Amino acid sequence: MGEMLGQLLEAGDMVALIGPLGTGKTVFAKGIAKGVGVVEEVTSPSFNIVIEYRGRVPLYHVDFYRLSIESEAIGVGIEDYLYGNGVTIMEWAERFPKLLPKRRLDVEINFGKDDKERLLTFNPVGVRMKKVAASLL
Repeated sequence: MGEMLGQLLEAGDMVALIGPLGTGKTVFAKGIAKGVGVVEEVTSPSFNIVIEYRGRVPLYHVDFYRLSIESEAIGVGIEDYLYGNGVTIMEWAERFPKLLPKRRLDVEINFGKDDKERLLTFNPVGVRMKKVAASLL
């Protein structure tokens, strides 16, 4: 599903990944990266906050897990990524909702019936992202 989504994304798009620890946000991000054309190994940016990758458009993989206050996110220049010339994937996006752009796709990932099942909820914000989400159905 992440790869299918990645194929639909273009510069200026943002995907906010939301969900408990261990639900597979980074795994989903790896799928998006593959769909965007990233060939290198995609890893969790927890310790780096932001990792940039090259694909058909730049891909910015952001992780807010280790940040405790909004000003820390602003300090790493998050706005440059959110409003830049690439696709942004943000893990733990729910930590700082005021920083999220008005055009984005919120993807909530939760545990299903067992450890192997995941439930995905897509909440598009903005006209473009509504079209993207509809294309996934």
